Amino acid sequence: MKTSERLDRLPPYLFAELERKISEKRARGIDVISLGIGDPDTPSPHEVVGALATAASDPSTHQYPSNRGRPEFRDAVAHFYERRFGVMLDPAAEVIPALGAKECIFNLNLAFLDPGSCALASDPGYPVYSGGPLLSGAEYVPMPLVPERQFAPDLSAISGDDAQRARLLFVNYPNNPTGAVVPDGFFDEVVAFAREHDVLVVHDASYTETTFDGYVAPSFLETAGAKEVGVEVFSLSKGWNMTGWRTAAIVGNREAVEAYWKLKTNIDSGMFEAAQLAAVAAFEQAADFPREMSQRYERRRDQVVTALQEIGVDVTPPRGTIYIWAPVPDGYTSASYCEHVLEEAAVVVSPGSSYGPSGEGFFRISLTLPDERLAEAVERLRSSLSA
Repeated sequence: MKTSERLDRLPPYLFAELERKISEKRARGIDVISLGIGDPDTPSPHEVVGALATAASDPSTHQYPSNRGRPEFRDAVAHFYERRFGVMLDPAAEVIPALGAKECIFNLNLAFLDPGSCALASDPGYPVYSGGPLLSGAEYVPMPLVPERQFAPDLSAISGDDAQRARLLFVNYPNNPTGAVVPDGFFDEVVAFAREHDVLVVHDASYTETTFDGYVAPSFLETAGAKEVGVEVFSLSKGWNMTGWRTAAIVGNREAVEAYWKLKTNIDSGMFEAAQLAAVAAFEQAADFPREMSQRYERRRDQVVTALQEIGVDVTPPRGTIYIWAPVPDGYTSASYCEHVLEEAAVVVSPGSSYGPSGEGFFRISLTLPDERLAEAVERLRSSLSA
């Protein structure tokens, strides 16, 4: 059986060997604690669950949905953007539901890239920023995120050839995996670059509602001229503990939103309408839930950062996301350190190199564990790192 060339272009899955070792250890009865995946450990808001139950009992939601989404969903997203960010959206033309941020970002690659073109992708970054262009038959050009630049790419370092070939530019703040927040003025630089090179900006806003220390994350669309050159993908997955619901929206530039909709009409049949109505309840009846979750993650962040700093890890407390991004100890690569922690402490952390070349030398810890399990994992890491 021969797979497609586009599938063959994908790099090997770095976690495959780790997953094999995890399964092997658990089969031997070893208690492995995973800090590798950012999947909230607490339930979705009860208002959301109740709204789903009510809507799912309505037979009218059992039929094919519209790819454009229910008016209630689009209105709720628009009202949220006005209330939260001061951004005005036309719900009829500038809002479309998406089956999670991952689906939306990937399909934008199919909608805008051709062989010979490329996407400019944050490095390290969410793997779909690099995998999506490859599966679309195009290329991706990594934009290194380094501590010296507050984990913001240097747009002036992009070559003229790459800028000319580029059709998409992926950015993400608060940033996964680094936890960085957008530096002052950076979004203005992005708008200017996009205008100059006719590039569509795609801002992944999956973590804007998970922030700490009084920081309030902006929308890219708040930036002057942003709607002329870009879209934002807003997800309810992390802020409202709805990873399994696959509820998100693409908002912003109406031509880009229309192109996404045109592609989706040929790929899927839209979001279950009961899930759309549950998302409406999240926006309207559980508006304070993300702040409550942020307080929980902030407490966990402090716990992990303190423990790492006590044993000499030079880690900076993030002001957003559900992750800790930390340098590996001397003498290790990202992958070898994560293997060491698994072998010596039965704890799983993510190697930074799995998020792109510039992630080498770092590892990522997810804060999505019950407090007592996170505390145990931290103690195991402490023992492993101080050994």
